[in-house]
Amino acid sequence: MYALGAHLLVELKDCNPALLRNLEEVRDALVSAARKAKATIVDISFHQFSPFGISGMVVIAESHLSVHTWPEYGYAAVDIFTCGDVIKPEVAASYLITRFESKSPSIVEVKRGILSHENRKLPHKCSSPELQPVL
Repeated sequence: MYALGAHLLVELKDCNPALLRNLEEVRDALVSAARKAKATIVDISFHQFSPFGISGMVVIAESHLSVHTWPEYGYAAVDIFTCGDVIKPEVAASYLITRFESKSPSIVEVKRGILSHENRKLPHKCSSPELQPVL
């Protein structure tokens, strides 16, 4: 059996609250995590809430990285969903644990798209010309 993707649910507790409330820091952390995992960035979108908290997504050709921060609790919820076997989501997760200074992280991996009727490896990345990387 093959899965189309791996989805890491990353709980980042006891983080540095100043980092979690800084929009540029959070955005740069997720973009850098995607790059370190060798992902192809397609789009980036982040929003800062008032009085605090940030939600953001880095869309990658291989799926996505997302974050929601609660600086008042020193907590960030991160999802890293990747398709294929080239991208290493654990590299991105490890980087974010360090970057947000989480003293109590946890990671749960969920295999997505388990197709039991398929006995062969499936292609995960198309080479569509409209998928141009964001630099």
